[in-house]
Amino acid sequence: MLKVLGLTVLLSFSAAATAASVADTHTEMAGCESCHADGAPSSDMAFENEACITCHGSLKELEGEMHTQHDGIITCSDCHVVHEEASANDSCANCH
Repeated sequence: MLKVLGLTVLLSFSAAATAASVADTHTEMAGCESCHADGAPSSDMAFENEACITCHGSLKELEGEMHTQHDGIITCSDCHVVHEEASANDSCANCH
């Protein structure tokens, strides 16, 4: 019983330690400028979405059927809530 409890506590702490928003992990690279021109968000998010593509590739180049199915239909920021700890899959209900 103690082994199960200890493992549960350990897994809880390891998940909490690794949970971070996309923005938090990208800011460590080059500050806000790693995604935003002059460190400030653009009004239409076009610059930010192009920054995603520059580093990660277009939707058709990414792994996962959900990326290739949505190529040309949506942008990265439609699914990835970058300043919150959220799963991109949580945004599926916004359209489906």
